[in-house]
Order: sequence, then structure tokens, then C-alpha cells
Amino acid sequence: MSFSDLKNRPEIKPAWFRPGPTIEKPKVKPKGRAGRNLKAAVGLGVVLGAAVIGLLALPPVAFLVFITIACLYAEWEVAGAFTRAKAIVALPPLWVGSVGMLVCSYLLGVEAMGVALLLTVVATALWRLLQPGKLGAGADLLATVFVAVYLPFLASFVAMMLGFPHRPFSIVFWILCTISNDIGGYIAGVLFGKHPMAPSVSPAKSWEGFAGSVLMCVGAAAGCLAWLGGISLWWALLIGLLSAIAATLGDLGESLLKRSLGLKDMGTLLPGHGGVMDRLDSLLVTAPLFFLINFLIMGL
Repeated sequence: MSFSDLKNRPEIKPAWFRPGPTIEKPKVKPKGRAGRNLKAAVGLGVVLGAAVIGLLALPPVAFLVFITIACLYAEWEVAGAFTRAKAIVALPPLWVGSVGMLVCSYLLGVEAMGVALLLTVVATALWRLLQPGKLGAGADLLATVFVAVYLPFLASFVAMMLGFPHRPFSIVFWILCTISNDIGGYIAGVLFGKHPMAPSVSPAKSWEGFAGSVLMCVGAAAGCLAWLGGISLWWALLIGLLSAIAATLGDLGESLLKRSLGLKDMGTLLPGHGGVMDRLDSLLVTAPLFFLINFLIMGL
């Protein structure tokens, strides 16, 4: 996405409905080959995992509220990142539309989710037309629609999985396979990584790390399917490969966005991880895949 047409735009001032430009953290010496505080990352990962398990023990609406809050906060982070390029994300209509998409998808399904997305796009266009100044209007609308699809639309597939008869398994299956991509990639990358996968986007990612991601995802999928019972383990090979590809593309996609905006992390809320969006990047992209996979498994 190019923002060259916004160079002459005045600096954007923060307001209650608009964050200021995300401030890049001072550069420090990386802690380990992954460039992260591993202890903080692992500790927070354990806490988040426990929180997810606790939420899944409650009625589905509890997890719906959780993903809605995470989505709205991540939108604030991404809006701040776009503000660095002087593009304004129309957060008020986007927030309303995000809640609508997630609730409609949970209660009514795919068709309602699509209608909610369309209404969100229309609302953001009207919002921008009512704002003063024409400079950058196209970039503002494009940025807002991008965020609407990237966050609430993809997250809506998780909301729909909450309605599956085997809800806890569906969510755990999705999360476990997706985070296995990060774990396997980190371990294999640190031990064997020599050939960069996309050096201009994410120098730390290697083909050896990707191989580790595939192996770990296959193992996670095999464990889940073995627990479910009656499912061919050939599915584990396919699901493991597809989830590793989707999760890696999600990670690289967010890395590309951050590099284009001059950022290393979208935020600083989560120690050792960055921002909320830095944890959602892979999970969002794999959500539609596991929505489909769960449908296929239910039909076997």
C-alpha cells in the first residue's frame, strides 16, 4: 500500500476516536536470535493460554466478548500505525461495524457476516465524506476497509466456530495448530536456520524454521485428531501443512505492513510479544482455514 500522496498532509493530532502516530520503541540489543525477551514471551503465553482455557469453560458468549475486545484494541493499534503514514482509519464506524460483524456471524452465520461487512464499508465511506478536507480521502477509506477485512471479518470465523457442537475442540484445535507454527519455527530457526525465507520482510524467518513449523503443526494436528478419534491421520499431514503455510503468510503479511510503516511492533501492551495485533496476525489468517476444516471433520 502506497501513501506517497499523503506527504503534504498536515500532522494528525490524536483524539478520543483517533490515535496519534505509533511511536517506535528505541532500538536495543536483541535478546537471543529471535530478537525477543524469551522469558517474558513464554510467561505471558502461559497466562494467555490459561485465560483461553478458562473462557472456554464458560458459555460461548464469554469468548465472543473476549475476541471482540481484542479485535477493537487491535484496530486502535493498526490505526496508530497507519497514522504514521498520515492515513486516518475511521474508527467509530469501524468499531460499530466490527461488533456487528462478530455478533451477526455468531448468531446468524456467513450471510449475515457478509451483509455486516458491506454495511461497515458503506458507513466508513459516509463517515469520511462528512469529514472536512478532501486530501487523502481515498487513502483513508482504503486503509479503513483494509482493517475491516483484516480484523473483524477474519475474526468472525472464530465467532462462527463458537456455534459448532464441538465448540471447545474447534477453538483449541485452531489455536494449538497455529501457535505450533511459531514454536516449531522458533526452535528449528534458532538451531538450524541458515537460509532466509524473506530477508527483506522478516530476516529472522528461515526455510529451516518453516520446516520446523510444518513438523510441529503436523504433530499438533495429529494429537488433536487422535483425541477426537475416528479421523484418518492423513488429515493431520494436510492440516499441519496448510496451517503452517497460512500462519507463516499471516506473520509475513503483518511484517510487510509494519516494515512499510517503519515499525517493528504494532504496540507494547504484551511484554515479549509486542502489541495485540502482533499476536493475532497468524491466528486471524488461519481462522477461515480451521472454520472450513471443522466443517469437513463434522461431515466425515
